[in-house]
Amino acid sequence: MDNTLMQAPERTAPSQAPTRRTASVLLAVCIVLIGLNLRTVFSSFSAILPEITVASGMPAVLVTALTTGPVLLLGMVAPAAPALARRLGIERTILIAMIVLAAGLAVRGTGDFAAMAAGTVAAGAGIGIVNVLLPTLVKRDFQHRLGLMSGLYTGSICAAAALGAGFTQPLLGASGSWQAALGFWALPAVVVVLLFAPLALRRRPAPDRKQDDAGPSVWRSPLAWQITGFMALQAMMSFSVFAWLAPILRERGIDGAAAGYVVAGSIVVQVLGSFLAPPVAARLRSQGWLNAGIALLTGAGFALTILGPLDLVWVWAVMLGVGQGSLTALALTMIVLRTRDAPTAARVSGMMQCLGYGIGSSGTLLVGVLYTATGSFTPAALMFLGIGAAAAGMGFLAGRSRFVGS
Repeated sequence: MDNTLMQAPERTAPSQAPTRRTASVLLAVCIVLIGLNLRTVFSSFSAILPEITVASGMPAVLVTALTTGPVLLLGMVAPAAPALARRLGIERTILIAMIVLAAGLAVRGTGDFAAMAAGTVAAGAGIGIVNVLLPTLVKRDFQHRLGLMSGLYTGSICAAAALGAGFTQPLLGASGSWQAALGFWALPAVVVVLLFAPLALRRRPAPDRKQDDAGPSVWRSPLAWQITGFMALQAMMSFSVFAWLAPILRERGIDGAAAGYVVAGSIVVQVLGSFLAPPVAARLRSQGWLNAGIALLTGAGFALTILGPLDLVWVWAVMLGVGQGSLTALALTMIVLRTRDAPTAARVSGMMQCLGYGIGSSGTLLVGVLYTATGSFTPAALMFLGIGAAAAGMGFLAGRSRFVGS
């Protein structure tokens, strides 16, 4: 009997380890699935923009608002994310934001101008909150797998853009309705809400600890500003790809379906770059030269899709895809590699995405302004060469071996 009693703890202890591992795997899967919904609002709209404009008679000012507004909202709501997470818990805040995103995508699909604007605002706000908190969640729960998890969730974000770019045109063809083609993207968001809700509601929010607010002031940290500048410059190119690459290709004479495939192909390559870049970066003591080289590749790739020979469009698209996917992933990975703890990561993420996406939204606006003023995308190509060079300099500074607050 004594032997039996002594063996009992040995039977129960291992049973808890698989439970923790299962919960971690489940959380990792949910993070990836959430990422798959964070860019379809941008790429799905631009993929069928000419059809929407012709069918609805949408004025140019509304087109500009619907392409630039969501990116601007990402920055406007970002500062609220850390405070909401402290009050409600990270998982529950993300769950609420995903519900708002799903509702926004559904409302946008009704086709009414006012509903499209309201739905776009809601979707942008939801994405803005999730953008800030996903790196914080990775920093908190996957400290031993930062490179892998950063690659997985940034890759899923790029994959979301590819899905929107590649499938919205076929959805339009199958349904005959641009409203249905846009509204479809609410369905994956609803599925993720249903899958993530049990996990998010099961976890109790951590107590509101004052030490989470203590620590280094990111607004006084030169490194935090360098990371923010790196994010802002890559965002100017990234969101311009989502909003303008398909119209640029169609302007060059490629039909709508083919342009959608080229954009989707470029973004699929982005997924590969975003998977590979974070693990490579995590193994390096300094990421400065890696950041700089990828930024130059991205700027050159974007310029060549506008100015390069059309026969080589797939070469330019792949070049742009490798660069942009890696660049986006590296900018987000700087949050987890250049901070020492989750609270600091949350503050850097809020600052970086507030200013980064706020400034980044100007990229899509400037492309539209330059095209309207000149009737050509050539000035935009020169602009992207300049942005790529500036991102290289800022990325080199952001990637040096140091930590925010050190």
